[in-house]
Amino acid sequence: MSQPFEDLQTTPTAEELVDKAFSRAARAGRAKDGLDAQQSMLQTASNIASDNLENVVTGWPDFDDLDPFYRELADAVIASNTTGDDAPDIGGIDAVRQHLSEVGWASRKTADIRREYAERLANSDIDTATKIRKQAFARIADVVEEVEDDLAAVGAARDDLKTLPDIRPDVPTIVVAGYPNVGKSTFVNAVTNARNETASYPFTTTEIRVGHFDDGHIRYQIVDTPGLLDRAPEERNDVESQAASALEHLADGVLVLVDASGECGYPLDTQLALRDDLEARFDVPVLTVCNKADRSRDVEADLYMSVTEDENVDGVLDAAVEAVDHEPELPYDGS
Repeated sequence: MSQPFEDLQTTPTAEELVDKAFSRAARAGRAKDGLDAQQSMLQTASNIASDNLENVVTGWPDFDDLDPFYRELADAVIASNTTGDDAPDIGGIDAVRQHLSEVGWASRKTADIRREYAERLANSDIDTATKIRKQAFARIADVVEEVEDDLAAVGAARDDLKTLPDIRPDVPTIVVAGYPNVGKSTFVNAVTNARNETASYPFTTTEIRVGHFDDGHIRYQIVDTPGLLDRAPEERNDVESQAASALEHLADGVLVLVDASGECGYPLDTQLALRDDLEARFDVPVLTVCNKADRSRDVEADLYMSVTEDENVDGVLDAAVEAVDHEPELPYDGS
């Protein structure tokens, strides 16, 4: 399953939608005469408004159908309102659902206006028909403008969610955690093609690094999480905490890298406290890996390696794969 929001189309503003509906209606009216022109203008304007509003709603995936990882991550992203100081207060996914519901109401209402005023236009003289059509236009504009803030909020949420990294919840995933400077990124780069596969989260100033490697006939995903799982939980803000929580749905195994030498700048007991928190939070195998083992092995760990010295890097990756213990789903042959 790919990033579920990458195909979301740009959300029009209320002003853009009204301008589009009425300019198209004017062109349609010029192509006909008399009552036919007024009827064509009404139908065109209402159809443009109603269809475009409906497309805003139907373009979004059902949040209830999303993988829990993306659902929780989306909730964190849109709640953070990262699009700028002038952006609307979007809220979480429940707020976006309400905004989409209001847009859906506006779509139905503009269709109702078309039916109501089409009946009034029938058999009217041209002067009366023109007045009726103008009244319908005013009501259509009022309805669209009534959901101006809803369209703005949906558009802002769309802009944020399109930038989410393409992480596949259906691929066995190893999350790499640990304090900064313990060698996480170096390890991920060493075992994957991650140099060409980085994607930025919109609510941090760092990057989440996503790489892949193959073991046998199985492709694995490995994720480095700077800004999320590289410091104590109490140091994360609410959005980062929720994003870290989303990773609990994604991970099939966790490698916690520690630096026993302390050269990373963090005391070993602080690093191990982070490891203990991750063990408590993730309901998957969590392996402690002492990196920079050529400098110090003064810690009880599941594995020891030195990425810079190419010592036991493959062994750590093999241990992670074994811990994940992924069984591929085989096609049912009916026998």
